[in-house]
Amino acid sequence: MTPSRGQSVMFVAASDYLATITQLYSGGFTMCIDLTAVDYLMHEGRTLPADVVAQRFEVVVNLLSITSRQRMRVRVQVADGESLPTLFDIHPSTEAMEREVFDMFGIAFDGHPDLTRILMPEDWDGHPLRKDYSPGRIPVQFKGAAS
Repeated sequence: MTPSRGQSVMFVAASDYLATITQLYSGGFTMCIDLTAVDYLMHEGRTLPADVVAQRFEVVVNLLSITSRQRMRVRVQVADGESLPTLFDIHPSTEAMEREVFDMFGIAFDGHPDLTRILMPEDWDGHPLRKDYSPGRIPVQFKGAAS
């Protein structure tokens, strides 16, 4: 465990992800504040603890213990094409958050009850928050502007 900006941070292996979240829940961290992801495609040499192997993606889960007034940040390295187990059975509030991570980054959550797009149309090609996603061009038209 590492302190960062007044919070405890745990770096967890993907294989220990579900067990760690379950143990934290039993220990009082019963509220999941946020679940998101980061694409580190351009930052392969970032600073991590010595025992953590950097991967392209990192899933970040922010938990809160109301009784002890503590926060816990769980960081999990995820390789491109790998998936994580869903936290829905432990924290039902993660249903939409996991769908957003899937939609924007392409990280799948095994066992999720409805892992479909939530922000982009169903037929959208790609995942817009990936660093290698091409934004494309849509011309902007202003009302009354000379063409």
